[in-house]
Amino acid sequence: MTIRVVLADDHPIFLDGVEQLFQLEPDLEVVARCVDGEETVRAVRELAPDVLLLDLRMPVLDGMSVLRELAREPGPTRVVLLTADLDENDVLDAIRLGVRGVVLKEMAPRLLIQCVRKVHAGERWLERRSTAQALDKLLAKEALGRDVAAVLTQRETEIVRMVARGLANKEIASRLQITEGTVKVHVHSVYVKLKVSNRVALMRWAESRGLV
Repeated sequence: MTIRVVLADDHPIFLDGVEQLFQLEPDLEVVARCVDGEETVRAVRELAPDVLLLDLRMPVLDGMSVLRELAREPGPTRVVLLTADLDENDVLDAIRLGVRGVVLKEMAPRLLIQCVRKVHAGERWLERRSTAQALDKLLAKEALGRDVAAVLTQRETEIVRMVARGLANKEIASRLQITEGTVKVHVHSVYVKLKVSNRVALMRWAESRGLV
């Protein structure tokens, strides 16, 4: 079975190198090359490739924006994020948006080929140095999120996030298009449920659970 791949990177020399590398593999076919984010989104939607090899730093739309666009209309394409550097926040966002592989550009070419094949087969390929700690944080944050959902309603959680960002009741009411009195009722309910007595204590609680 041939694995159809779209390459997305704003450096033509790098694209040439990856395409030549893939041409040596009988099971890999490059069906499109893209040099910016908008072009990448169009190519994926029109061609529905098996794998998208996506650079994180792209013009017009960066790699994370491309992922968000594609997440609006999920398709069969599995995404491998390709980057020269990757911080923990990027890893977390990418995983949440469905990325199946993360590869650093410094890795050996054979590892890139292995990654594409494994991701196409339904497996994950996450570069250990960048992702191990980030995955631990993601799992811990998701566990805390479940704890929050068990205590607060969705609207209460939304209001807690806004309080934690320093918004006053009037501002919260305006953003949620509800009355200030309704906000006060929700805030009081949160105080009772969490056994806190003021906004400072509520902000500390929110920070400890990653709601800020």
